Amino acid sequence: MSDEATEQLPAYIIENARSSRSKCKTCGRAIALGTLRIGMRIEGPYGTGYMWHHLRCAARRQFDRVEEAYEEEAWHVAKNPPDKVPSLDGLRRLQAETEQRRQERQALPYAERAPSGRSSCQHCQELIDKGSLRVVLGRETTFGRQVRTRPINVHPGCVAAELRAADCGTERNGFAEALYANSKIEAAEVEVALSQIGELLC
Repeated sequence: MSDEATEQLPAYIIENARSSRSKCKTCGRAIALGTLRIGMRIEGPYGTGYMWHHLRCAARRQFDRVEEAYEEEAWHVAKNPPDKVPSLDGLRRLQAETEQRRQERQALPYAERAPSGRSSCQHCQELIDKGSLRVVLGRETTFGRQVRTRPINVHPGCVAAELRAADCGTERNGFAEALYANSKIEAAEVEVALSQIGELLC
């Protein structure tokens, strides 16, 4: 793309998605036709284009860039402009709530009693019985160039195998100490969980 064309390409576009082919670079899910999205200009080896995000996803993770797009009224340059955009104050509250939840999120790994019988062990795929001990580990997920760690529920007996998985985001070193420190159940129950986990190096 020529320098002249690059200069004409706006830094941001806010529009209703014109197809269902684009994926949100924040959450990794498809952006449905007609859904409000924001394009952020990038310059790559094959020219200049846009990285697309759901507008609400972008507000949660990159609020400063959404704010810039609003200052530029980026919906005016869109080929499929929205009839209405959310207020910036509303998106700011969404970002603040997301940040608060992130700060309150329990550190991994930890042990707990399963509150229902609906969750499945993400290693063996079998249901975890209500009231039984389960361990919450981290599993790494890649979105484009970003790697994030999400919590997964695992039977204590499946922990050792899960910790050996290539995409496991929880360290074996210091595991027992971290489980004691992060769990909100009694230390005696954590001890039971560790006895069910067994030797981590096996």
